[in-house]
Amino acid sequence: MLSDIEIAESAKLKDIREIAAKLGLDEDGLELYGRYKAKLNLPELKPKSKLVLVTAINPTASGEGKTTVSIGLADGMAKIGKKVCLALREPSLGPVFGIKGGAAGGGYAQVVPMADINLHFTGDLHAITAANNLLCAMIDNHIFRGNALDIQTVHFHRCMDMNDRALRDLTIDCPAGTMKGCESYSRKESFSITAASEVMAILCLAKDIADLKTRLGNIVVGENSVGQYIYARQLKAEGAMATLLKDAINPNLVQTLEGTPAIVHGGPFANIAHGCNSVRATLAAMSLADYTVTEAGFGADLGAEKFLDAKCRIAGIQPDCVVVVATVKALKLHGGADKTTLTEENIPALKVGLPNLLKHVRNVKEVYKKPVVVAMNRFFTDTPAEIEAVMNACKEAGATAVFTDVFLKGGEGGKELAEAVISACEVKSELHFAYNLTDGVKAKIEGVVKNIYGGDGAEYSELAEKKIAALEEKGLDKGLPVIIAKTQYSLSDNPALLAAPEGFKIYVRDIEYRGGAGFIVAIAGSVMLMPGLGKVPCAEHIDIDGNGKITGLS
Repeated sequence: MLSDIEIAESAKLKDIREIAAKLGLDEDGLELYGRYKAKLNLPELKPKSKLVLVTAINPTASGEGKTTVSIGLADGMAKIGKKVCLALREPSLGPVFGIKGGAAGGGYAQVVPMADINLHFTGDLHAITAANNLLCAMIDNHIFRGNALDIQTVHFHRCMDMNDRALRDLTIDCPAGTMKGCESYSRKESFSITAASEVMAILCLAKDIADLKTRLGNIVVGENSVGQYIYARQLKAEGAMATLLKDAINPNLVQTLEGTPAIVHGGPFANIAHGCNSVRATLAAMSLADYTVTEAGFGADLGAEKFLDAKCRIAGIQPDCVVVVATVKALKLHGGADKTTLTEENIPALKVGLPNLLKHVRNVKEVYKKPVVVAMNRFFTDTPAEIEAVMNACKEAGATAVFTDVFLKGGEGGKELAEAVISACEVKSELHFAYNLTDGVKAKIEGVVKNIYGGDGAEYSELAEKKIAALEEKGLDKGLPVIIAKTQYSLSDNPALLAAPEGFKIYVRDIEYRGGAGFIVAIAGSVMLMPGLGKVPCAEHIDIDGNGKITGLS
């Protein structure tokens, strides 16, 4: 079979104006980036479509194909005559050149032009990086020039859209005499990956330029000597930052291999951020189509929880159906199977791993009160006995399960899934939440741990306790969602605990108040805000020849 990039390059892409016309848009609503990409300039957003959220089990080394299924589902809906639009996140260069690879789907269920989307695209992530680092430069320049705001502790850090563990812990040193009248100073600094930047979160939550500027101004850059917060607006940084983001705030329109419209915008990771594409992208898709298919990053305990408990509250939306993606191979890995034997039938391992899928299904049905469809990404090695075991388990849990072939067959392979999802969307439901916004920080964290992860609660470091107390003292502990940053590989904060562990507590080692984004981050376990490259990173396999032909990108 052809590689993903060979399939993408062999596709006959339609002019992006033709794709826009499917959504009722003419060229006046587009800012063209060549023939196959465009920015959307939509002054009014009036959501009307059914909204489908695609999520997954906790990811494994075998891959589950959540983005691939999202794309195949949308193509399947288009195949049966529905007006549908995708709303997806933009890939980050970190995973593209790291371990995970790209994030434009796979096989015959891709968004294209795949290479452009996975690389620089329309420059959104670079603009976010620049705006973030402009603020950092202004913070240090302010301190360097006399520190009139009495900044004693800096909370806001630099970022880069690449995996580089060497940037996790640095010292900034400005020696005396560098400039006339300047005192020397040094402080600790660190880089996050751009996907974890608060500026990324802000771009993805802002409704318009005015909201963007307000949120940027509300970024907490640090504290003064009496513990008061210093905000970006006090440095007069928000105007310049918003100027850098003036184009990036507009969603990007591309297409699937089959010509289904796809809006790709924003790229926060779900394990260290809120894991959803931009509010503007989702609202745009919901305003232009009858069905919107969107996804949330990693497993349902991360991306879907944050989509439902945070994004839905902020944007005033809710899904009509939730799709949980899994594979037989991944469930066998959750059941303890060796990754070298996944092509062999292993019913015992499958049954041990199935509780991971069923936990996510129950969470959607019983906590959030939403209809759920299980999408099993089919492999040719799946045996009839394994398929039957999955179907029976899902039926007992009250969920429809569909084995789908979108990787090999595109939209044709997604028609059965599309029919099941459309039926589920007709079921009337009202979104419930894992916690109340009026709860304190600890109550919200424990609401997620107990209701979604299946654990017994949380333990807190001395630093986390101190920061929670400071939020309580400032009256900022209530009214905001909590974003838990933890490993994606387990329902717990321990990546070694697979399937559906019980009796655990998560360890919250730090708390961050994100005033601009409007949420509180709880950093649990050993999750890193700046990933590192693997022993054999994808970058070693990506190449380009003298004719511009790219190989190894997927």
